[in-house]
Amino acid sequence: MLVFNRYALAFWLALSCACAWAAGGLAVIVNPGSGVDSLSREEVSHLFLGRVKFLPSGVAAVVIDTGPMRESFYRALVDRGIAEINAYWARLRFSGRTTPPQVMENAAQVIDRVARERGAIGYVDSALVDRRVKAVFELEY
Repeated sequence: MLVFNRYALAFWLALSCACAWAAGGLAVIVNPGSGVDSLSREEVSHLFLGRVKFLPSGVAAVVIDTGPMRESFYRALVDRGIAEINAYWARLRFSGRTTPPQVMENAAQVIDRVARERGAIGYVDSALVDRRVKAVFELEY
């Protein structure tokens, strides 16, 4: 019975760690000088889908995707997979209406860019937000 209890304990510990990891959050971040304190889900989706070109404060938006997190972000934001998002942007690009967000390789690059540029908006894991940027919306993924 002791062997079973050890395996059961290991199983429950592994399961709880997996659940804690899965309950992570994504923070949409802006430059502290952007004039934006918070955004709604609708405002975030309009910005990241190219429907709006300015932040609510009137500053021109520079929208940035975090490459490794794109699938999780768009799935949590608009319930669409990356293939659907890529097809959406292909149609818009072909029509000449707008351009997709710039894709950066990692969260550190996104944070650095948002910290340097007043109109930049991006997303990173919530745990990575620091004082150089301001979190204005959170998504669970």
